[in-house]
Amino acid sequence: MERLVGGSAIGMPEVLVLVFAIALVVSMGLIAVLRPVFVRYAIARPNARSSHTVPTPQGGGIAVVAATLIAASLGAALVPTGLSAAEWLALGTATLVLAVTGAVDDVRGLHAAARLLIQILAVGLIIAALPNDLSVVPQLPWPVERALLLLGGVWFVNLVNFMDGLDWMTVAEVVPVTAGVAVLGVAGGASPITVMLAVALLGAIIGFAPFNRPVARLFLGDVGSLPIGLLLGWLMLMLAGRDNLAAAILLPLYYVADATITLGRRLARREPVWQAHRSHFYQRATDGGFSVEEIVVRVFVLNLALAGLALITVIEPDASIDLINVTLGGALVAWLLVTFERGKR
Repeated sequence: MERLVGGSAIGMPEVLVLVFAIALVVSMGLIAVLRPVFVRYAIARPNARSSHTVPTPQGGGIAVVAATLIAASLGAALVPTGLSAAEWLALGTATLVLAVTGAVDDVRGLHAAARLLIQILAVGLIIAALPNDLSVVPQLPWPVERALLLLGGVWFVNLVNFMDGLDWMTVAEVVPVTAGVAVLGVAGGASPITVMLAVALLGAIIGFAPFNRPVARLFLGDVGSLPIGLLLGWLMLMLAGRDNLAAAILLPLYYVADATITLGRRLARREPVWQAHRSHFYQRATDGGFSVEEIVVRVFVLNLALAGLALITVIEPDASIDLINVTLGGALVAWLLVTFERGKR
């Protein structure tokens, strides 16, 4: 797949390198320019539920989201991606809406009900723009599957926000997941636009990583975690819609497991789930004696292993192999969750 630009042919590999470089540079450049604004207007002050101990500026997600959309849009203009204008417009609009919502919440605070309603509308816009023939589980009735996709999309938006409570935690999740999607594309498991968006997000989050290195000088903020959750959910949907459901389950499995089990426990205890807390497995790991570096390194390595298992399911498309790899991935995730919950002994 290539297009003539300036009299010479430019192919997908060259475009992906360009997209990655642009996202990286734009992300780092915007952070350098905007950081004084974050320091003045968007300070995250520590409280009893925080993992940080000193006031730290937040809002780095502005740069990550902007860099991702700019780089991916440029790449889509250079080579055909197969995504309709309506789908691209819906994805971009929903991403920006969630970024604005997160920015307002970072600076002024926003009621949980209002946040949830906006998230439902943003995810609903993307679901409404999907092709009618896109199906993850063909055995389900179309309205039921669309309703489940809406629920899953809203959950992805929130789970990244819930899990973004430690320096480099989101970096340790997003880098292996997006790099994994890119590798799956090489194996034919992901569409061109899916790979392009993943590469753009990969470059943007790497551009943010030096500023979030423990001890962080900058946080993503809700302005970043909410739209990043949306983009990751969309990437997984595109994988699943391409008959790679096992890969879509495996890549984000640690985040999904930690956040979902924690939410289930809080619901069982009748706790207000919309309030901040310190009961996630990775948070209990810090209370149990693990350092931030020890936690994020373990999460990063686990995610690399999950990406490897996802690649196997694409290379060897067989239901039994899918089941084996998802089971193995689940066992690895369970082992890390138990390790975090026990703490150091």
